[in-house]
Amino acid sequence: MSPLRLPGPPYRVKDPHQLIAESGSDLEGHGLKRTMGLFQLVCFGVGAVVGTGIFVGLSDSVAEAGPAVVLSFVLAAITCIFTAFSFAELGSAIPVSGSSYSFAYATLGELVAFLVGWCLLLEYGVSVSAVAVGWSQYVNELLDSLFGRQLPIALSSGPGDGGVINLPAVIVVMMAATLLVRGIRESAGATAAMAVLKITVLVMFCAIAFTAFEHGNLTPFAAHGAGGVTAGASLAFFSYIGFDAITTAGEEVKNPRRNIPVAIMICIGLVTLLYCAVALAALGPDAVSDKPAALSLIVDQVTGSTVGGGIIAFGAIVAIASVVLAVMYGQTRILMSMSRDGLVPRVFERVSPRTSTPVANTWIVATVFAVPAAFSSLDVVVNVTTIGTLATMVAVNIAVIVLRRRNPEVRGALRIPLHPVGPLLGVGFCVYLMYGTGWTTWAQFAVFLAAGAVLYACYGRSRSRLAGRTGA
Repeated sequence: MSPLRLPGPPYRVKDPHQLIAESGSDLEGHGLKRTMGLFQLVCFGVGAVVGTGIFVGLSDSVAEAGPAVVLSFVLAAITCIFTAFSFAELGSAIPVSGSSYSFAYATLGELVAFLVGWCLLLEYGVSVSAVAVGWSQYVNELLDSLFGRQLPIALSSGPGDGGVINLPAVIVVMMAATLLVRGIRESAGATAAMAVLKITVLVMFCAIAFTAFEHGNLTPFAAHGAGGVTAGASLAFFSYIGFDAITTAGEEVKNPRRNIPVAIMICIGLVTLLYCAVALAALGPDAVSDKPAALSLIVDQVTGSTVGGGIIAFGAIVAIASVVLAVMYGQTRILMSMSRDGLVPRVFERVSPRTSTPVANTWIVATVFAVPAAFSSLDVVVNVTTIGTLATMVAVNIAVIVLRRRNPEVRGALRIPLHPVGPLLGVGFCVYLMYGTGWTTWAQFAVFLAAGAVLYACYGRSRSRLAGRTGA
């Protein structure tokens, strides 16, 4: 069945069969390699998810929701689970590097696809900056534990936090880029090792923190009411950002139609259990909120020594570095897909014949996003990143409904149960959490979308390769 094409360039829809046929290589025929198995893909997902949100952002969620922060993490997880089913079905049916962008192009039209790709710059790109800022905080905590000294604030914080430049944040971004350009096999191996280490560290944190658990700290349980739980969930959602990066590996995964949906489901289940345990364990000792490196401080408080906190800080450094690596990988693959469609410059699609990686793309992304990492505050970007991510998830939930109706023959190894109720619930939960981000964030997001629409009108609309084929 051929896709329905509505009048006008913004509504051009790309046939999913064409998306799959054009995947895997650039115009010169230099292609990506399928080297990732299921275990590596699950570790890649965990690597993209578990990082700043839980190691650094937990204290912010506790401040909003109090002990009911556990419910906030559950609410954020439920939102992700419904959307994860949609990502799993679409990732299995259309196993390409474009993720949400490609899914939207095959169902909702070119303009929506471009805006989804634009929002992914927030999720995959701007979040790299936020993650790098959190990495810098734990570097200082580790240095303090080992040597009793920290980096000067001028070199470890941006101007908004009283410094001049956040040098460690820049370093971790450039380290990730160096590993990414060497090859997917090396990147996947490093991500897998770091994922195992950070899970071990978080389990160790729970074991230590639960020894000081006091039931009295759980009352009053929901002091700020349902509004506090919702606000906490909006912040906690930042901790789950990245699981959809699994679908960006669609062209470098062995047996993607099976492994992508399985990896997404395993990743979400494992991360949810881990987060709820960490959140509950963190409530046991005296509250530690509005402070960086909160988990290390809790362990120091419980053990009366800086050794345990130093181990947690080391685990956080590894964990957050793996997020930078995995998220930057996802960003480069999104831009590669958009470049293949002509919506962004061709430099982003070029693959090195030596390393089978988009080298120029990777260095451009690293350079661009090292700048906000060096000069911005973590708080500035978290809410805008969250609302941008939720908007792309709304598009994905709608896309799976449209694809089943328009192209029922396009299917993978997984089909969402209770369709279309599941995707519609995913839309509802995403909109609910978007509401919890506040009107200021909505205003910032509206400006961001308007800028994306202008960019599409000035560049993407006329240079789209699909426009050349259709004559639109």
